[in-house]
Amino acid sequence: MKTTRYESVWDALEENAAESASMRMRSELLIAIDQRVRSWKLTQAEAAKRLGVTQPRLNDLLRARITNFSLDALIDLAARARLNVRIRITQAA
Repeated sequence: MKTTRYESVWDALEENAAESASMRMRSELLIAIDQRVRSWKLTQAEAAKRLGVTQPRLNDLLRARITNFSLDALIDLAARARLNVRIRITQAA
């Protein structure tokens, strides 16, 4: 039996490199926003208001429902959470 190793769980789950890269970036953003929101120690309703989203939308984020968020939407939320987003581009191995 051959064992396959992946750099990221998304490499194993997604069909191609582009989808894997998108999911990897989305998951990193989602985690960072989640950590920021939880650090505020606000109710979900108060945190949602601060981010300019509905409470159910924030709940989706805090429950890591990643497929409900586009990369653009997560970048916008990160900016509203006062997080700086930078994309590092490197040549693939």
